[in-house]
Amino acid sequence: MEFLTNLLPHVVNGLSLGLLFALIALGFMLIVGVMEVINLAHGSLFALGAYVALFLLGPSPFHPALQALPPMAAYALVLVVAPLLVGAFGMLLELCMRRTYGKDPLYGLLLTFGAALVIEELIRVTWGSRERSLPLPEAISGAVLVGDLIYAKYRFFACAFAAALIGVLWLFIERTRVGAIIKAGAHDSEMVRALGYDLARLRLGVFALGTALAAVAGIVMAPIWGIRPHVGVDAVVPAFLIIVLGGVGSFWGAVLAGLLVGLVVGLTGAYASEWSLLSMYLLFIVVVTFRARGLFGKKSALDV
Repeated sequence: MEFLTNLLPHVVNGLSLGLLFALIALGFMLIVGVMEVINLAHGSLFALGAYVALFLLGPSPFHPALQALPPMAAYALVLVVAPLLVGAFGMLLELCMRRTYGKDPLYGLLLTFGAALVIEELIRVTWGSRERSLPLPEAISGAVLVGDLIYAKYRFFACAFAAALIGVLWLFIERTRVGAIIKAGAHDSEMVRALGYDLARLRLGVFALGTALAAVAGIVMAPIWGIRPHVGVDAVVPAFLIIVLGGVGSFWGAVLAGLLVGLVVGLTGAYASEWSLLSMYLLFIVVVTFRARGLFGKKSALDV
């Protein structure tokens, strides 16, 4: 019984980490599915989201207006505004990528890799290289006592927020007209064009949505991982691993894979910290060895 009691906090931490990993991976998967491009700048956009939120909450032209709001309302507003700004930046990146469509995929990889380096360097020039922390409202900071155990309030908030956003994203893809077009674009982009839809606009919107999701994940992960220019590397590698592990054709496969990776990393970190990062690669090797297409692999990146 004592072992289970000691294990429970690590399970909670692993679940919250896994849900956030899934959120990062789903934005990545939207872009891969519709655009057939591996966006190597996804991690840098993740980091940019955290820095934009830091700018809005810190000394900035917007700070007096945000201070006039209740702390939780100001934080919620930043959770909306910062991803929108990063999504707009992502749209500019997509416009630059259009010259690579229909060419060797290596061109797209090189362009997004270059964009990742540029974004990271812009972050260093603007905010410096030292690690920073995102201020949190009192309502979601501090600790809470559950039974005989003490948990960080923010872990519960991050877990609930990520789960809710994943649910909203699924409803958007499955229950709306725009979501249906996105799914169709993941199956056959030329058929979408033949039906009269603007494929360029679809790609622009999907890229903006994917980068906005990366920014949201960056903001929510900031109090857990900290904010530093190269934090995006810590995000993009698990994101790529998760969409392959879950199966490039499955929404819920990515969510399940994110949870598995989060639990494995969390539990391993608690009992053998030196194996923490290695554990997710070992999990990946084991799953892909027996199921090369991942847990729920299908043809479309957005099938469920």
